[in-house]
Formats: sequence, C-alpha cells, structure tokens
Amino acid sequence: MELKLGTNIILESISSENRESFRCKIVEQKNNTIYIDYPVNTKTNKTAFLIEGSQYRASFVDESKVAHAFKTQVLGRVMSNIPMIMLSFPTDDEIIKIQRREFVRVLTPVDVAIEYNHQYFQFITEDISAGGLAIIINQPVPFKENDEVELTIVLPFTNLSDGVQYVHTSAKVVRFIEKDNTVIAPLQFSNTDDIDRQNIIRFCFERQLQIRKKETAF
Repeated sequence: MELKLGTNIILESISSENRESFRCKIVEQKNNTIYIDYPVNTKTNKTAFLIEGSQYRASFVDESKVAHAFKTQVLGRVMSNIPMIMLSFPTDDEIIKIQRREFVRVLTPVDVAIEYNHQYFQFITEDISAGGLAIIINQPVPFKENDEVELTIVLPFTNLSDGVQYVHTSAKVVRFIEKDNTVIAPLQFSNTDDIDRQNIIRFCFERQLQIRKKETAF
C-alpha cells in the first residue's frame, strides 16, 4: 500500500506499563519502510524521541476516509534537512481495515458545546461516531435543519496517557427527531481534520470495548 505524503498517523505504544499516543506525518516511503517527522505526544503536545526497537500500533485514515491500523517498529533515525524517524511498514495483508467512519457509532453520553450565530449552548450526546453525533435537545434552539454549527466535543479517554481530548469541528444539522418524549438532533461533521477524526474513532472503539466488557460481566 502506498501512503500519501503528509498522511497523519497516530502511534500508540503497545507496552501496558506506559500507554502513550503520538501524532506524526508521513514524510517519505520506501518499500517496507515509512519515514515520519518527529512525533508529538497527544497529551503534552511535546516532541517525543522514540527508542529504536520500540513497537507501536499505528492508525491512519486514507483518502477514501477509511481507517486502517498496523503494528510497526522503530528502525532508527535519519538526519537530513528534515529529521525523520524510520518505521517498519507491513505488507497489505497485515494492514487491518477498521471500518468506514459512518458506521462506527456508539451509544454514549459526551459533553458538546455548540456555537451558532454567536450564541452558545451545552448538550449531551445520545451517540457519536467519526462521521457525526446526535445530541439530546434539552432547551429551545435557534438552529434548524441544514444549518451549520460549530462544535467543541469533549472526549474523556479512560487511558490516563490520553486524558481528555477536545475536538473542534463544524457540523450540519441533519434533522430533528422525536423519540420517547425527547427530541434528538443528528449532526453530520464537516471539515474535520484527520487527527480529530482518528481521536473520535479511537474513543468510539474504546467505549465499544467497555460496553462489551460490561455486557459479558453479567
């Protein structure tokens, strides 16, 4: 698989002792090796220096908005005009296609702030995916179907190294639905960058895993 230069990648440490995650970009690719710029810790926003031989789970979203994941190992550093880190890149059959973003939907409450015409509103989600979310309308709102709103989404990861991530994106109001004496408004994301999209995907899978663990516990 050829990766587009500039593709954003999220690296998650495999070690159970120190589960950190980093964001970086593809600078170059040669056969089974990819070259990335120096990664940045997603929690501290500080540049990280990865140890040669360390292993990570890498994930990225391709041009078709499909998420992929693979295991990788740090092969070394390259000192050139742009300092780079070399990572192993597997064959196509070792790259896992996660799922198209529109289908990864999780029923979970998440805090969302909405800005519309310089007015601010606070809501809780009914569900969320990397393609959009549905909010529970708990107050009168001025926006209507097809209106564009600005969102700030709070993603509270259980992984302490990730902490709380904030996603800022635009969204279109799809419609208003009456459900069990409650009004639900699905919103479709627009102009979401790759890093924010990957954070939402990771959050959704983390919550899915938690839900499955609770279900199997009974």
